[in-house]
Amino acid sequence: MRVTRPMLALSGAVAILALTGCGGSGGKDEAAVPKEVSGSLEHIAAEAKCKPNMQTDADTIRQALCKKGKEKYVLATFATDRGQREWLNEAKDYGGYYLVGRKWVAVGQEKTVTALQGTIGGTMEEGSEHMNPGGSHNKGGHDGGSSHHG
Repeated sequence: MRVTRPMLALSGAVAILALTGCGGSGGKDEAAVPKEVSGSLEHIAAEAKCKPNMQTDADTIRQALCKKGKEKYVLATFATDRGQREWLNEAKDYGGYYLVGRKWVAVGQEKTVTALQGTIGGTMEEGSEHMNPGGSHNKGGHDGGSSHHG
């Protein structure tokens, strides 16, 4: 399989960021991170106790919407590591919080993906500081006065 730029999936991640809002607070507790899960989207979703609502089912990417209580997040799996990295590099321009595993990503509010990390492992990554007002890399930055919580 050859990887093409999965722009359709990127639009899904942008949509979930709009649904979940951008922000939240919480600290990292990396000592409690379990062994990272791997496998199909369905297997990772089962480990996360999510019944996936499939949004994209393509050769290069599979993407589903999941719920954790009242919180929603996107769970995506990729055919290749390169495809995943390209998707992440573009998606991060839109802000948000990303829980990243081998060939999978969960995207949502910080508190949602941090809690998810305790179940399925992975590494936390944060999107663009310009789109994450109050994010961890903005602690000393401007306070633009407007925040959107949707």
